[in-house]
Amino acid sequence: MAKDNSKPSIAYQGIEGAFSHLACRRFYADYTAVSSRTFSDAFAAVARGDVSFALIPIENTLGGRVAEIHHLLSETSLYIIGEHFMPIYHNLLGVSGSRLSDLRRVISHPQALSQCRGLLETLGVDVEERLDTAGSAREVAERGDKTLGSLSSSFAAEVYGLSILKDRVEDKIGNTTRFIQMGRHQAQLSAASSENGSILTSLLFRTRSVPAALYKALGGFATNGVNLVRLESYVRYDSSVAEFYIEIEGHADSSTVRNALEEMQLFSNRVRILGSYKAAAERKIRDRVRDEL
Repeated sequence: MAKDNSKPSIAYQGIEGAFSHLACRRFYADYTAVSSRTFSDAFAAVARGDVSFALIPIENTLGGRVAEIHHLLSETSLYIIGEHFMPIYHNLLGVSGSRLSDLRRVISHPQALSQCRGLLETLGVDVEERLDTAGSAREVAERGDKTLGSLSSSFAAEVYGLSILKDRVEDKIGNTTRFIQMGRHQAQLSAASSENGSILTSLLFRTRSVPAALYKALGGFATNGVNLVRLESYVRYDSSVAEFYIEIEGHADSSTVRNALEEMQLFSNRVRILGSYKAAAERKIRDRVRDEL
């Protein structure tokens, strides 16, 4: 999609009709959504100032984390300034005039195919993987073959002029993707407003090579009453050293978090604050329901 210079812009990875494109439309309707070929391209567009922000998927309830994003976070100078949760609904698309009984092959991203395995087995069709869901929808439209279907969003059906042969075909309800908003500058939030999990801080760190380094690096959060909500480890492409990504409740400038980070520094040789940002309303609703169970 061409950039409209009269409006602020936001980058996403994928082609028009992708779920990330849909997320831009849903959460930033007043922004011009700008397509990027890769996640790295989207990050670079923000860093250059070509766009205002980027909206990037970081994890999915069924597919797990998006590993590439964690590696990019380790390399970028950008900050996480917001988060959003979007339900993912898959639809079986075909060219106009086609029917379910016409289908012989269905194409889509591997995650979409795996999340809709039940229907595909019932239909008895062949499945083929593609790089993304929207790309598979575009291919179906370009081929004009009634025997070919795509698993994609209803938005992709609209973009490429396809018919929805069957909607909501995912095997499990509750399939949700978490998106993070990336910007050149940190979000302007007051540390004093960090109450009841309303503000999250994301950071990366690498432990020193000493016994119990991870245990000791995280110990400061416990002694200072800081809630740790996420901890993930991964190994960079160019290193055998494990790095850690964590999310905590509280602003990085609050006294309790600062004290915890000072303790972490004693047992880490690299700590980078990725940003403090408001927790999404969907997260707070989910956490309240969980606590009531």
